[in-house]
Amino acid sequence: MLPGTLDLLVGKKRPRRSGGALRDPERTREHLLQAAFREIYRSGFQSAGLDAILAAAGVTKGALYHHFASKEALGYAIVEEIIGPDNRAQWLRPLEDCEDPIGVLIRTVEGLSVQPEAVRGGCPLINLAQEMSPLNAGFRQRLAAIFRDWQDGVAVALRHGQTQGKVRRDLEPAQAAGLLIAMVEGYGALAKNAQDANVMKEGIRNIVEWLRSLRPPAKRKRS
Repeated sequence: MLPGTLDLLVGKKRPRRSGGALRDPERTREHLLQAAFREIYRSGFQSAGLDAILAAAGVTKGALYHHFASKEALGYAIVEEIIGPDNRAQWLRPLEDCEDPIGVLIRTVEGLSVQPEAVRGGCPLINLAQEMSPLNAGFRQRLAAIFRDWQDGVAVALRHGQTQGKVRRDLEPAQAAGLLIAMVEGYGALAKNAQDANVMKEGIRNIVEWLRSLRPPAKRKRS
């Protein structure tokens, strides 16, 4: 579960990514996105009700269709404006210009949420991918772009770490990045299925141990 998306589920306001106050149309659109995200996270995209979204956002159906041509367009906006940016902020921004990508990734993994809301609902990214990618090419392409961006960003950081002597030279960065994503999302799915935070806690420990193994032997440490 991403920190920013979890905040939306517990009712915290989403921080703006650019300065300046929201104008009324922008505020309405933002309220719609947040309300739709919560409804889709709890019910799934196909079962999410527009009436519930409108009631939570406190807007009319006319306001909804002023900003989004369809429920599908609203879903696409959630992927592009909430899930994608939050994934980037959690996983990739900390890796920018860092000298020790393994250390950064360990801290990120250790910070994964094991709160009840996160375990119960799972990861919004993989939830939508599992539900909608087989059914809708627009969702599939947008979600694939997030996974690709995630894998590429981690691979670039690992490759840079190799040049700094912080990552094993025999490592294939793209493969390692893909395995990291598979482990993070896989343990999240197992925890959701079991409805047990201990499953995710065990997963975090295992992922951290694997990440430590990516350091050159002389540089391995318990941190």
